[in-house]
Amino acid sequence: MLTTPQKDEADIYAQRKRVGLLKELLQQIDSPEAKQLLSVADMLVKKSVWIVGGDGWAYDIGYGGLDHVLASGRNVKLLVLDTEVYSNTGGQASKSTPRAAVATFAAGGNPGRKKDLGLMAMSYGNVYVASVAMGAKDEHTLKAFLEAEAYEGPSLIIAYSHCIAHGINMTTAMSDQKIAVDSGQWLLYRYNPERVLAGDNPLLLDSRTPTRKVKEFMEQQMRFKMLTKSKPENANRLWQEAQHDAETRFELYEYLAQRKTAQPASDTKPNQNEKPALAMAERLGGTK
Repeated sequence: MLTTPQKDEADIYAQRKRVGLLKELLQQIDSPEAKQLLSVADMLVKKSVWIVGGDGWAYDIGYGGLDHVLASGRNVKLLVLDTEVYSNTGGQASKSTPRAAVATFAAGGNPGRKKDLGLMAMSYGNVYVASVAMGAKDEHTLKAFLEAEAYEGPSLIIAYSHCIAHGINMTTAMSDQKIAVDSGQWLLYRYNPERVLAGDNPLLLDSRTPTRKVKEFMEQQMRFKMLTKSKPENANRLWQEAQHDAETRFELYEYLAQRKTAQPASDTKPNQNEKPALAMAERLGGTK
């Protein structure tokens, strides 16, 4: 029972049943040892524990801590609710704010590209990483959470999170998420280091080739649209650059997902102690 695998929901259910039988037997034994074991028996069932935070924490003021946890190689699960702005403290721009978005301290539209937190986490080679948008593909979101939970190592899920600060009709927020994915403004992907053990590319790009323009996504949200009223010249230039951002980002991920990956010489799990250059090359797409 101590070494029984608890990798997925079926394994955990079976373990819970075994622990239930153990507790019934222990209740029939009148000894200090049995009572002590009975008090901690539930600890034999794997618990799901997640660290949850926003993009301001994950991308910006708390990034050092998040990066330290990912680099530790420990079995830690992290969920980033990415609203792309400091929502709780007045709507300030963060490193997650996309190009052209208007925010506090970015009144003329954010001039730079959004930080790619997922790609940075993938560079470690031993971190499970997923980017999800439930409104675009709920089954993909569920699959990512199940895989992240099952992975024996650090896992990071970045979830598109609509927010009133976007200047949207919150009743249509889920359809806004779909437009974000259809336009390539937000990518869906899963990076699972365990796939390398079978000689497969660890990166699965779950987004299809964009079928809409980023402009269609921006026109749904006041944080972008207001720039066309206050600074139309900036809006025209930044929207074009945002379209280019989306196209080049999709091309990069498509390239990485299509690369061949050489099967490792040993059957041990990839870890942070591998040679950095080789590990990064193999995990992000392998060698030719």
